[in-house]
Amino acid sequence: MLRGAFVFVADLSRAIRIPHALEFVALAGYGGALGGSSRIRLVKDLDTAIGGRDVLIAEDVVDTGLTLNYLVRTLQLRSPRDLAVCTLLDRPYRRLVEDLPIRYVGFTVPDEFFVGYGFDLDQRHRGLPDLRIANLDAPLPAV
Repeated sequence: MLRGAFVFVADLSRAIRIPHALEFVALAGYGGALGGSSRIRLVKDLDTAIGGRDVLIAEDVVDTGLTLNYLVRTLQLRSPRDLAVCTLLDRPYRRLVEDLPIRYVGFTVPDEFFVGYGFDLDQRHRGLPDLRIANLDAPLPAV
């Protein structure tokens, strides 16, 4: 996935000691009641075929699993040899989809809003060097 995970993906890529390639996808949700997403669409697709290859989806955070489930099902149709998920943050207590191939979890976190390390609040604070719980009642430092 693209925006929120890019810092995590950069660090993960530097830590993986086997040859690998990076690809990015972007998804968008739309049409939900009360600001939620009931439909998901692929905004930016892969540029490389993944048939017969090992694929690791790097996610910033997994909550309900609905968006990730859409991506997993879409990529499984392209016949990868193996498909797994790595997430920096996980909220399994919010999961609405149970059969996700989440193989690697950095941290299981509480239901808080995070900023920094690629996470944003209204497109701000992505560049903070660390991950912080946002206090929505107090201003965050400038980046």
